[in-house]
Amino acid sequence: MTRLLQVMAGAAHGGAEAFFERLALAFDRAGFDQHLVIRRNAGRAARLAGLPLTELGFGGRLDFLTKPRLARVIARVRPDVVFSWMNRATHFCPPPKGYVLAGRLGGYYDLRHYRHCHHLVANTPDIRDWILGQGWPQARVHYLPNFVDAAPGVPLDRSLLDTPADAPLALALGRLHPNKALDVAITALAQVPRLHLWIGGEGELRADLIRLAQSLGVADRVRFLGWRDDVADLLATADLYLCPSKHEPLGNVVIEAWAHGVPVVACASQGPTQLIKHGESGLLVPIGEAGAMAAAITRLLADPTWAGSLARAGHAAYEHSFTEAAVVARYRDFLTGITLPCAA
Repeated sequence: MTRLLQVMAGAAHGGAEAFFERLALAFDRAGFDQHLVIRRNAGRAARLAGLPLTELGFGGRLDFLTKPRLARVIARVRPDVVFSWMNRATHFCPPPKGYVLAGRLGGYYDLRHYRHCHHLVANTPDIRDWILGQGWPQARVHYLPNFVDAAPGVPLDRSLLDTPADAPLALALGRLHPNKALDVAITALAQVPRLHLWIGGEGELRADLIRLAQSLGVADRVRFLGWRDDVADLLATADLYLCPSKHEPLGNVVIEAWAHGVPVVACASQGPTQLIKHGESGLLVPIGEAGAMAAAITRLLADPTWAGSLARAGHAAYEHSFTEAAVVARYRDFLTGITLPCAA
């Protein structure tokens, strides 16, 4: 059996960080031999309780301790494969000796951070193709998709968030960051009477988005929920999911909405356009165009039968490619296939 060491040095919240946790727990259920190294985070450590785990600092330029400490962990665990998540973790990994180093990318990152990797893993076909375009050999670049938790949620009591039970409800999840373009969703909301919008996430733009909602006269129809762990319950409550991102390499949230049978309206950024067949498994609108998003929402709300058809097609796409069993099987094949020595 392949002995695996995973290294995650990411932030407290984020799509890649959440998937790392899901994948580590799924590997444990599947009987993988793994050890985890994470950036110090009490919440993440608690969620991964029971798994072999080491916490390190993974600080900035003046962090001279993490790299030798990580090297000692690697020497003690003696993995066949070290799987490093994104730039920071890969930067702190020492040059590999006696194991295969695979770097995992969830975006279009500077590949200088990955020069000492034997293999690179992309979570979308487009990122894989982009890496190949930078000159990496095809045999050393791999596409491995994400999976999401499809356990059914329980609809929430809308009145707890001052939302009428009979009002149409849209949900958006993600950091309150310019790339997520939640201003587009709020502006679209102003063009769809009676629609309410719940936004799950935190970030630097919270105050700006609140002011925007107030200026558009829709503050009474927008709820800022903060970071939420009850995504399944939120999706069980919503009538549709909005992904207004202008930069979204994957679109994990689209897969989550599919898994829970919720129709999706997304701006046509990289990830959603790779996932969604427009008019079949969701609706795509031009990036940044709130009017187009409002029109798409209005069409869905006016035709529940069509909305249901989109939701069912999305769920079928999830069942085909993005279940835990399917993705874990692909990772098992990948990890087994790279345990033999290979040239960097």
